[in-house]
Amino acid sequence: MERAAKIIFYEDKNFLGKYFECSSDCSELSAHFSRCNSIRVESGTWVVYERSHFTGYQYVLIRGEYPNYHSWNGYSDTIRSCRAIRHSSNRHRLRIYERPDFSGQMMEVSEDLTNLQDRWRYREVHSAQVQDGVWVFHEHPNYRGRQYLLEKGEYRRHVDWGALHPSIGSVRRVTEV
Repeated sequence: MERAAKIIFYEDKNFLGKYFECSSDCSELSAHFSRCNSIRVESGTWVVYERSHFTGYQYVLIRGEYPNYHSWNGYSDTIRSCRAIRHSSNRHRLRIYERPDFSGQMMEVSEDLTNLQDRWRYREVHSAQVQDGVWVFHEHPNYRGRQYLLEKGEYRRHVDWGALHPSIGSVRRVTEV
């Protein structure tokens, strides 16, 4: 039986101050707290967003404690929406492409890559196809910088996964914890 996802948002650092417990997707969190300086993920995997309606910077959080917004690579104490990630498969397969619309050189990935350029000669990924699993693109190597969640489907251009530019430095599978 699958355990229900649960995340707790705290207004202050180190899990202090006003808090809000959430166990389902929420497109508008501002009614529950004004700022978010720490988060505890009790179960499931979550993506939290800087803006309402699942927009803005996104951060993928696995079960664990995040005592301040720097611990989830946040840029500020603003979190306005969240959703639980549904795992559809234990398998992970991703195809990345050199150019938009799945053209140019292609590479298939099935494991985490801390530095994409170790295996991919390009600094940019212009399109992608997630064939199995859920993935996170990171703007820089070593899982740093902006994060972009990619679920099963086709992404013809980098804007389709929410990026302002196509620079990808590392990729990681989202696995159940």
